Amino acid sequence: MPSTPAHRRLGPAGRASPPSLRGVIALTACGGDGGAASGEGGDVTLRFAWWGAEHRNALTEEIVALYEEQNPHVTISTEYSDWEGYWDQLATQTAGGGAPDVIQMDDTYLREYADRGALLPMDDLDTSGFEQDVVDNGTTEDGLMGITTGINTMAVLANPDLFEDAGLEIPDDTTWTWEDYADLTSELNETLGDGYWGDGGVPQTVDLQIWLRQQGKNLTTDDGELGFTVEDAEEYLEFQQELVERGSYPPASIMQEESNAAPGESIFEQSEQAVGRWWSNMVPGLSDLAGVDFELLRYPSATGSSEDNGLWFKATMMFSVTSQTEHPEEAQAFVDFLVNSEEAAEITGMDRGLPANEVSREVVLDQLEGQELAVAEFIEEVEDEIGEAEPVPALGFSGLQDIAYRYCDEVFFDRLSPAEAAERMHAEMQDAIS
Repeated sequence: MPSTPAHRRLGPAGRASPPSLRGVIALTACGGDGGAASGEGGDVTLRFAWWGAEHRNALTEEIVALYEEQNPHVTISTEYSDWEGYWDQLATQTAGGGAPDVIQMDDTYLREYADRGALLPMDDLDTSGFEQDVVDNGTTEDGLMGITTGINTMAVLANPDLFEDAGLEIPDDTTWTWEDYADLTSELNETLGDGYWGDGGVPQTVDLQIWLRQQGKNLTTDDGELGFTVEDAEEYLEFQQELVERGSYPPASIMQEESNAAPGESIFEQSEQAVGRWWSNMVPGLSDLAGVDFELLRYPSATGSSEDNGLWFKATMMFSVTSQTEHPEEAQAFVDFLVNSEEAAEITGMDRGLPANEVSREVVLDQLEGQELAVAEFIEEVEDEIGEAEPVPALGFSGLQDIAYRYCDEVFFDRLSPAEAAERMHAEMQDAIS
C-alpha cells in the first residue's frame, strides 16, 4: 500500500503531529475562565479558536461579523494559528483553565479532550440536517462532543501533465489493484527520468488504516484497542518495502527530506511527482500551488473491485464547546449557526470540507467550479462504495502517526526488517492507546 504525503504540510492530512496530550492536560476542565464574564445588559463575549491558513481565517472572520450583526448582544473574540501551534496552545489553555468557549476540533483529538472532561456535550444542537453516521463521528459515551463541519475522503491524485509526458494513460480506478499501482508508479518513475517520481512515498497512518479496512479490519476498535495483528503490520510494511525496491518510491533519504517539506515545496506540489494520496478537501489548495488540475481516483484494492477500496467519509473537522465556558447556551447557539446556517455555508464554501449538513451542501454545490467541483463530484461518485466510518479514534490515537512513520523509516533505511518493525510498531501503538 502506498503513501500519503507527510504530516508536515497542508491541512488535515498534511500536518505535523504535535505531542500527545497525555501529561499535558491535568485538567481543570470545569469552572475555568474560558469565556469572558457577561457584561452589563446581558452582553456576552465568546472566544472562538481554530487552525487554518489566511484564506480560512478571512472567511471565518466574515462569518463571525455576520453572526455579531444578527446577534448584537454577542461579541466573538477570535484566535487562530497553524495546525501545530493550535494544539500546543489549546493544550496549555485547557490545562490552565483558560480554554476558548468554542473550538475547532479534529477527530484524532476528540477523545483526548472529551474523555478528560474538557468538552461539553452539545445535546441541544439541531442535527436534523445530518446523516446519523456523521453525527456518530463526534459522539462518545458522554454525548455529542463534536459536530462535523464537512466530509471528505482519501483520493489518489493523478497529475495529467506528467502522465502525458510519460506517454501513459491514467488508469481505470474501478478495476485497478495494488499490483497495478506498483507497476504504474515504477514505470512512471523510470519513464519520466531524473528529478521526477511516480510516487513520493512517506507513508502515513491513513495508509495503514485503508490497508486494514480492505481486509475488514480497523486500526483501532470501538473499545479503544488495536484492531490488527503483528502479521497484518508485517504484510503492510513488506509492501511498503517493495515499493521502494521497485522504484515506485524515492530513496529513503529523499523521503526523509519530503517529510519536512515546507508548504508548497514538496515534490508533489512542485509537479515532480505523478501520483499522490491526499484528503479530498485539500485538492483545491494543492491545485493552486502546483498549477495543475488533478484527476481524482479511487484507491486500488487487492481484489480490483471498487467496492473493496476501503474508503470512508471522514470528518474534515468539527466544532466543539469546551466545558470551561461560562456561556454554554450562547456557545451552542453559535455552533448551530456555523453548521446549520445557509448564510454561513455560502461564505465557507468547501473550505471546511463538503458541508455535512445536507441543506448547506446544496447551497455550496450550486456555487462550485474547477477543482472544488471535481472534489464534490468525486465524493458523490464514490458515495455508494463508502464503508462504515472509522471508530471514534481511541484515547492516545494522536501518537500513532509518528509511530507509523518512524517504523516505515526504519524499514526504508534497512535498519529493521518488516517483521522486526511490525512487532515493535504494534507493541508501541498498543502502549500509546493503553
